Amino acid sequence: MTTAPAMPNVYTPGAAPVAAEDEARIARRAALLGPAYRLFYEQPLHLVRGEGVWLYDRDGRAYLDTYNNVASVGHCHPRVVEAMTRQAATLATHTRYLHDGILDYAERLLALFPPALAHVMFTCTGSEANDLAFRIARAKTGGTGIIVTDNAYHGVTLATAEASMSIGPATAPGPTVFPIPAPSATNYPEGIATGFAAAVTAAADRMAAQGLKPAALIADTIFSSDGVLPDPAGFLAPAVAAIRAAGGLFIADEVQPGFGRTGGHMWGFERHGLLPDMVSLGKPMGNGYPLAGLVVQPQVVSDFGAKARYFNTFGGNAVAAAVGLSVLDVIRDEGLMENADTVGKAFAAGLRDLAARHDGLGETRAAGLFLGTDIVAQGQPDALRAGRLVNDLRREGILISATGPKGHILKIRPPLPFSLANVDQFLTTFDRVLGRT
Repeated sequence: MTTAPAMPNVYTPGAAPVAAEDEARIARRAALLGPAYRLFYEQPLHLVRGEGVWLYDRDGRAYLDTYNNVASVGHCHPRVVEAMTRQAATLATHTRYLHDGILDYAERLLALFPPALAHVMFTCTGSEANDLAFRIARAKTGGTGIIVTDNAYHGVTLATAEASMSIGPATAPGPTVFPIPAPSATNYPEGIATGFAAAVTAAADRMAAQGLKPAALIADTIFSSDGVLPDPAGFLAPAVAAIRAAGGLFIADEVQPGFGRTGGHMWGFERHGLLPDMVSLGKPMGNGYPLAGLVVQPQVVSDFGAKARYFNTFGGNAVAAAVGLSVLDVIRDEGLMENADTVGKAFAAGLRDLAARHDGLGETRAAGLFLGTDIVAQGQPDALRAGRLVNDLRREGILISATGPKGHILKIRPPLPFSLANVDQFLTTFDRVLGRT
């Protein structure tokens, strides 16, 4: 891999007219933040406020947010904000002091997992959680090799960036990272379950040929960056059996699919009937507050815990615990997992109906409120049109993005309170945009 994946939905200077004051702001941003950052859309948004499933620009225009899974229970949810401010005004400190808040949160969180996943270690970001998982896997197995899919995203630390093909070639893949094709029917015409498991075994064999031992297979259980690949449910189980047969562990990356997003289950791995060795959590966990964690089976972390200290100054602090508890309360009290199931099915059905009337729409893949829709021309990926659609929808007041190794897959993952009325607005607008793009 020598070039970064296509990114048709990011700002490129001169691609579209931009207001003078935004031109100045973009130049200031580039001067201060450097060249590695990206802005969404040909005409970048200057957002100043969020509420529920809406984001507002500096002129007060509302945008329907169908992309930001970070604000999982809705932007600036009043219960989350109240819990955050109340605890911040009382005590904000780390986990090396006794504090009931972090214990209460750990109990509530672990109760949502199979009993075998009995410990949780707190971090600030999903990147940190996956980095910690790699450390623990290497300590447990004595191996160093990590198996990932070939357009994966697992974080921005050195170790996780080396395992994240989707962010470009500067660091990925690392010398102990072994990418395999993502679990799609195109890549595995012989069968996704058997083909993906065989690819895991083949990667372990390549490691052995280089004198390496496997430490883990890590998979985002919705395969988001690979193009949103949720089905058939259960296909991941043979691959997990394959990594364990080779002496490695399975890390379920639930940073994106977790916390009820897939609709029928709290966690994406449950759709596959799995018991992971470790589960990494992030983004939606704190609804925008930096809260993440790693849930582990006790025997997996025992050797690591006996030989190494773990602490995180801000991970699992008292404010984070209060925020995390409030997010769990809102998911439960507002029935957001059930809403993701109901609304997500209607959303997917609506997109498939549009595909019957618009040749440029290909397959829609979905689990709850996580959807991916292919944009095609004569049956082939069409990243340029996907980019145009992303930008046209933005101009119509709807925010979306594109993903996949060729950049041609529309990625839809709105806040969990997304309603049937919101779906209707999206579909009506999308139908209109498709007719002229």
